[in-house]
Amino acid sequence: MIRVLPDQLINQIAAGEVVERPAAVVKELVENSLDAGARRVEVELERGGIGLIRVRDDGTGIDADELVLALQRHATSKLTSLDDLQRVATLGFRGEALPSILSVARLRLVSRTADATHGWGVGGDGQLDGARPAPCAHPPGTSVEVRDLFFNTPARRKFLKAESTEFRHAQQALERIALSRFDVAFALRHNQRRVWELAPADSARARQARIEAICGAEFVTQAVTLDESRMGMRLHGWIGLPSFARTQADLQFLYVNGRLVRDRLPGAALRRAFADVMHSTHFPAYVLYLELDPQAVDVNVHPQKTEVRFRDAGRVHDMLFGAVHQALRRVRPEPEHHHRLTLATQTVPASQPAQVSMHYDPPQSAGPESMPSTAVAEAAANYRLPTPPAAEPALGHALAQLHGVYVLAQNRHGLIVVDAHAAHERILYERMKTQLEQGGIPAQALLVPETIALHEDEADALEARRDELYRLGIDIDRAGPAAVRVRALPSLLPLGEVQALIRDLVHDEERRESLSHFGQALEAQYRVLADIACKAAIKANRRLTLPEMDALLRDMERTELSGQCNHGRPTWVQIGMADLDRLFLRGR
Repeated sequence: MIRVLPDQLINQIAAGEVVERPAAVVKELVENSLDAGARRVEVELERGGIGLIRVRDDGTGIDADELVLALQRHATSKLTSLDDLQRVATLGFRGEALPSILSVARLRLVSRTADATHGWGVGGDGQLDGARPAPCAHPPGTSVEVRDLFFNTPARRKFLKAESTEFRHAQQALERIALSRFDVAFALRHNQRRVWELAPADSARARQARIEAICGAEFVTQAVTLDESRMGMRLHGWIGLPSFARTQADLQFLYVNGRLVRDRLPGAALRRAFADVMHSTHFPAYVLYLELDPQAVDVNVHPQKTEVRFRDAGRVHDMLFGAVHQALRRVRPEPEHHHRLTLATQTVPASQPAQVSMHYDPPQSAGPESMPSTAVAEAAANYRLPTPPAAEPALGHALAQLHGVYVLAQNRHGLIVVDAHAAHERILYERMKTQLEQGGIPAQALLVPETIALHEDEADALEARRDELYRLGIDIDRAGPAAVRVRALPSLLPLGEVQALIRDLVHDEERRESLSHFGQALEAQYRVLADIACKAAIKANRRLTLPEMDALLRDMERTELSGQCNHGRPTWVQIGMADLDRLFLRGR
């Protein structure tokens, strides 16, 4: 038998999509306040929002004769036609939030318009109580009070977490909204205690202070700003440097026309933008705002509107990837903003900055194991001793080499420690990418071509990509059913790495997958270049002279993305003078 469901049950079903926990109620009510033009929103919670959620604003208010209508399904002031639905410019529009919340809680709605002498209130427990709106004292604006969430649906209530957990989710929901509306003041109270209050942020300094209050001071010091317009879109905000990579995706905020979204397309574009500088197990941090024509995005594809559909997904992807990728590439070594290595020492007052002086005598003679790579040797040939009238470079000047692995340098901030292999790897990688864009990687022919035995399908894969590999400086041909012959390699690759490079191309699953998409994606070719750079970079225990170390530092300062190697590891750290002073108890 087919029957029409009662309104109360319909509302409770709708509540299952809209009201998952107290945080969802906070989000819906605060977004309604913002759509009403509020300039200040106060949120008060009790027992994590399970006992009470009260949201008060100073918005336009609701007329007395429309209060009951506001609590009915599909009643909204935000849409009047299909055209409005295609150009949604508000946070809420479906008219489902208030009746859905009412169906699972005790709700009271009180509002006053600017021209009214007093406010009017209406409400009910699970459903409207049927009474007409009653007059009451209330300043201009609206208050919504929600008590005993899920009091009439115990099956839903038992799925709620501890009160502290529910409060944390509600707080995070309000913080996400506060990041999207710098022009609005927000206040949060819990169990009659003030948690935080944010004043309107009407200047760049104030906006940065709000970001710091919500995302933390370290994010602000480890972030660069971005503001770029192209293709009819604008992208602006803050991007965490790769050195601020996170082990979880807890600091990723992307707003599309003021609405926080968790969508696969923007997420993929941003991950791709960081791919060259971040380890695969880490996540970037960002607070970004994408603005575009409302007609170019459909926000009506998810009940909580956290997913969207772009009418031209390719342009949006290219905008996000291109703008963020270029912003990261513009970053150069800046020790005062770079991640510092904090030494765990006894806490003592910091002394005046001390002058650190170290002496290093380069070896008088060097065997084959101490010779630098060709690229570093060429850079060292142009080395000039620093003069005292000269400006100090960002990474200072080399002092010594530690265990054949780390380069130690001094700058005005203190001590710089460089992982020589990681830094050289990035330099070579970026150099080869530039060469690839200019036509191809310079190659050197082998005096005696080297034959490498492989499985037949592996040899087939290499042979199929012969032309693309040639652009990377790798010249191969078939030497039999299960073998290839290598005739030339990139000029910077040591001859002893021939076998390793070819076998990595076909044995490693990720590289083999890249090989199969060689002609379709530049990233596939970049993975091969990264492998070449890793094999060609300075190896551990290779002795470098001071001019060679300084040449490496200067190359780092000129190279894009030099703060991380191709695998996302840091290439250098700054140890400040204050940290060194504390280590040695200076000024105690």
